[in-house]
Amino acid sequence: MQETQQRDGITRAAILVPYAWLIAFFLLPFLIVLKISFSQTTIAQPPYTPVLDIAAGWEGLKEFFAALSAENYATVFSDSLYAGSYVKSLQVAAISTVILLLIAYPVAYALARAPRRWQAVLVLLVVLPFWTSFLIRVYAWINILQHDGLLNRALITLRVINAPVSWLATDTAVYLGIVYSYFPFMVLPLFAGLEKMDETLLEAAADLGSPPWRTFFSVTVPLSLPGIVAGTLLCFIPIVGEFVIPDLLGSSSTAMIGQTLWLEFFGNRDWPVASALAVVLLCILVPPILIHRRRETRALEGG
Repeated sequence: MQETQQRDGITRAAILVPYAWLIAFFLLPFLIVLKISFSQTTIAQPPYTPVLDIAAGWEGLKEFFAALSAENYATVFSDSLYAGSYVKSLQVAAISTVILLLIAYPVAYALARAPRRWQAVLVLLVVLPFWTSFLIRVYAWINILQHDGLLNRALITLRVINAPVSWLATDTAVYLGIVYSYFPFMVLPLFAGLEKMDETLLEAAADLGSPPWRTFFSVTVPLSLPGIVAGTLLCFIPIVGEFVIPDLLGSSSTAMIGQTLWLEFFGNRDWPVASALAVVLLCILVPPILIHRRRETRALEGG
């Protein structure tokens, strides 16, 4: 009886630890940001008002809530700068994710069809860039894409171009940096889905006279759909809030919401507006995750 109670206690603790982690490091910080988004900017420390004074009691609490305002959200939705940043972020994230999927799917398919003894080595090669600092890898792209960089010299040597091309501070540089940096995040979920696929289904389709291209689109792609969705979410969501790559490789015309957030927080020190931008961004990104999660739950229940 005592052993059973101990096991139950350990089980409850194991269940509660993830929830405690989420409450401490996600929910509470989010509530703080949400509160700041309803505050007003002021030249003080902290740079917003009102600040809750617990010692003031009930009257202080009433004054605190009465001073909160939704003006920052009105500013966010009325200013074209912020709307442009959101649109640019979604555009860059969508295009980058499509490019990643088109490049990563053949690689993941080749990994899944490779001999078992080579798969571990090939997967290691895919994740090998992660052993180097992310910032160093982005700076390496600056050296590659600069006016007299490796890319221009290679293209001139191959007689593809006659004069150096300006790659830096363009959308092309941003897409190159993002696709290179997030490539493993797309390959690994696709590989996980394709590697588990039952090859007898492909043999059955071939026996029924299905050509390889039709088998691929009618059998392989549908069976790998969970990996496609997982890879898409793993890439799209962080790319929307990307800051380092567009800041180092892009220009003012490629300003994404991550750069706008940084500017409001640290440049203008307008924490309330920056917090409102962050809350709106979260509201944009959370629904796709919840929809995907609900579909997965229904699929598991149906299975």
